[in-house]
Amino acid sequence: MSIPKIVVVCGPTATGKTRLGIELAKQYDGEIVSADSMQVYRRMDIGTAKATAAERAAAVHHMLDVAEPWENYSVARYVEEASRCCEDILARGKLPILVGGTGLYIDSLVSGRDFADNDGDPGLRDRLSAEYDALGGEEMLRRLRSFDPERAEKLHPGDKRRIVRAMEIFLLTGLTITEHDRRTRALPPRYDAARIFLSYADRADLYARIDRRVDEMAELGLFEEVRRLLDEGLSESCTAMQAIGYKEPALALKGQISREDAIALIKQNSRRYAKRQLTWFSRGEDLLSIRWGREPDFEQARRLSTEFLLSRGLS
Repeated sequence: MSIPKIVVVCGPTATGKTRLGIELAKQYDGEIVSADSMQVYRRMDIGTAKATAAERAAAVHHMLDVAEPWENYSVARYVEEASRCCEDILARGKLPILVGGTGLYIDSLVSGRDFADNDGDPGLRDRLSAEYDALGGEEMLRRLRSFDPERAEKLHPGDKRRIVRAMEIFLLTGLTITEHDRRTRALPPRYDAARIFLSYADRADLYARIDRRVDEMAELGLFEEVRRLLDEGLSESCTAMQAIGYKEPALALKGQISREDAIALIKQNSRRYAKRQLTWFSRGEDLLSIRWGREPDFEQARRLSTEFLLSRGLS
């Protein structure tokens, strides 16, 4: 049985992924499936650089606005919902084009990673979390080491989330998280993904583009968008409000920092995030890497992408 083919357009923030994805969707009769951990949230449009109404009219988009900002959206939920989108697109004879910069979402969807037990018993996770708070990281890591020394060796006592998760997996499945991950990696991938990676040849040009985008977001009403979310009663502690582009304006709106300082902080945090994205995506093999000069050349990118996709059996 052949593995279904999809296209992935990935890379750091502000590199033109949305535009290239739309051009490829037009050329290949495709539909876009967003792979962005923040664009899933409704009413968070400016700070997430979500596709505009005009861009959505140019190509069908999926996995935008599928959750409320107060929800704790997980990679497991993303894989479940995005895979349904891809299967529906394929069933209609069209090409899924995965577009975004959240590497964990992309890799988990493409690989077919098993998250069946991720939310099997929320009460268990709460109990383990309470135990961690009561006993401390050293003791919880010692307990983890008794049945999964390989994973325990990789964790710091202060890494509460991963320690709790490792213990939860073992109690739910009888498998250590090390064995669970090993079995998952051994499975054939869900999709045959042709990956196109976008970046800039000179990192300074990427950072300059990020800075310009942040200024544009501020002009478009980013601070007003954050104010509306806060006025809705959205807590600053929820996952969505911890995102870059939201936590900084929230500080300014509370008077803790100036608007100018908030903008500078968004730029700094966005550049750091882009650096992490570059590290994540640079690990990939068998991909088309397109590195822009001072400005993107989408005509050249379309030609290169067409040649690459033809070599991967897409025409």
